Amino acid sequence: MKSSGFRLSRSKTDYLHCCFSGRENVGGVVTLDGRSIPKVDKFKYLCSIIKQNGDINKDINQRIKVGWQKWKYSSGVLCNKRVPLRLKGGVYRMAVRPAVLYGSEG
Repeated sequence: MKSSGFRLSRSKTDYLHCCFSGRENVGGVVTLDGRSIPKVDKFKYLCSIIKQNGDINKDINQRIKVGWQKWKYSSGVLCNKRVPLRLKGGVYRMAVRPAVLYGSEG
């Protein structure tokens, strides 16, 4: 039988049990081929920091930081008086705004 291409790394795998309702964790152990998988209280997934208790402060701070970094990298163009306003708008729309707004739609 041909493999579907999905491979799971035992050494890099961990899991997060989300408790958004405020209930305490129910005991239990997650195992893979007899090995216990470590449990974490937060991890990064698709540029978002997901926490066990649903706290989003670190994720918001990370988004603000990335937005300022993009602004800093683009400021040479955005603050240059010789660059046409239309080009500045394009740089802002293509680089800065997506970095700040990524994942905010919902």
